[in-house]
Amino acid sequence: MLVHEIINNGREEDIAVVDEGRRITYAQLKQGIKKYRNRLYELGIRQSDRVGIFSRNSLEFIYAYFATTSLGAINVPINFQLSSRETAYIIQNAGVKHLLTYEPLTFEEELNVVQHDIATFGDADSPDAPALPADFSADSPCVIIYTSGTTGNPKGAILSHNNLVCNTRQCEVFKCRRDCRVLCVLPMYHCFEWTCAVLNTFYRGAAAHVMRVFKPKDMVDMVREQQITDIIAVPSIFKLVTGLAKPEDFKSVRFFMSGGTTLPDKIVDEFKKKFGQPIAEGYGLSEASPAVFLTPHGEERQGSCGKLLAGTEVRLVDEDGNDVAQGEVGEVWVRGGQVMLGYWKNPQATAETLDEHGWLHTGDVGKVDEDGYYYIVNRIKELIISMGENIYPREVEEVVYQFPGIKDAAVIGVDDKLRGQVGACFFEVQDGAKVDTRELKKFLQKNLALYKVPREFHCLEEIPRTSTGKIAKRKILEDYLAAKG
Repeated sequence: MLVHEIINNGREEDIAVVDEGRRITYAQLKQGIKKYRNRLYELGIRQSDRVGIFSRNSLEFIYAYFATTSLGAINVPINFQLSSRETAYIIQNAGVKHLLTYEPLTFEEELNVVQHDIATFGDADSPDAPALPADFSADSPCVIIYTSGTTGNPKGAILSHNNLVCNTRQCEVFKCRRDCRVLCVLPMYHCFEWTCAVLNTFYRGAAAHVMRVFKPKDMVDMVREQQITDIIAVPSIFKLVTGLAKPEDFKSVRFFMSGGTTLPDKIVDEFKKKFGQPIAEGYGLSEASPAVFLTPHGEERQGSCGKLLAGTEVRLVDEDGNDVAQGEVGEVWVRGGQVMLGYWKNPQATAETLDEHGWLHTGDVGKVDEDGYYYIVNRIKELIISMGENIYPREVEEVVYQFPGIKDAAVIGVDDKLRGQVGACFFEVQDGAKVDTRELKKFLQKNLALYKVPREFHCLEEIPRTSTGKIAKRKILEDYLAAKG
């Protein structure tokens, strides 16, 4: 099965998408995709070409994605929170020539890309595009998901049709049925949202209820009014709606799933106390389409991110690559049909992440209990997860160093009650220089997505270093925590 064929599982008369008052059946969904497909082909899009999508959640996002896929071309969904500099890098790196967007974008440098209004893209009548050749391989790339880079620039994880269809099938543990109404509240450019809340919904013939912009009160109203049955979100969303919703607001919901980052016990406890239902948890990464562990509906275990998905292999290994005993911690290695093909135009990064035996080295540390439930306990990488968004400190530090007067800098994740984590920037200035933190923050806001900009700035007389000369981030964090008491 190819990704765009997933929608064939829905009955033509059933509702497929609800988006701001529009109720679209599966038959209408196919017609909308066809119009976008014909228009893309008329523009010259062919197999393996890359098409960018820069858009908030919408029915049109779905049209564009499936239309591109049905031509054998490759989707490049772009985080709409990125700065123009970051967006330009992805467009250039992926070789995107056509960009479907909900708002016109401006760039400091001239790019060889044509922008199209995603909302009106399918309005024109275009000749029918030919069918995709019958021998088109499901192992062909379907999408390039750009993840924040540990060395400055983001990397594009290449996912095939097989990768996404495999992971969609593995989401059967949600027990989503044809009569389910699934809330799509997380951004669709997110692999987690796209696979678990969109593709899985269509694969089961259910209805996807689109929320374009997350606002806590609006979400509570939407769940109550549209009788939502499935909510897939991140911890911060569950925390926010717990304080606003009444128990009767969520009476229709049969399944709550959290991903993106570790789910704190306090959020679960408060949620269960108010609504009388548990929150299932999952774990994954873009390089695995993304799900690796998911908690089956009805088998929730607090603190655990679930069980290994069918058809997936996992190893927990020590620093020497040896398997650890049950209950002991080790880096999570994954192998299975959902694991990416590699990174776009980056063989070095691919070799560092995917070994010769097909194991994906996640960089996350976990353990497993006697019942096969997995727990993520730490991250080898310095990844910061804020409101479900991944922030790589090195990428932020690269921009901090560009600001005049900065000698050394370290960006570290610190706890935040609402966001889970936020970045804190510690810096040392060059001799004789002065750095205005307000100007530094403005500089970062111009060159980074706003969620990547540190929330705190601390000027240190001297950045501590290890005996080998590396910045001692652990020491910085210890001093910071000690100062806060």
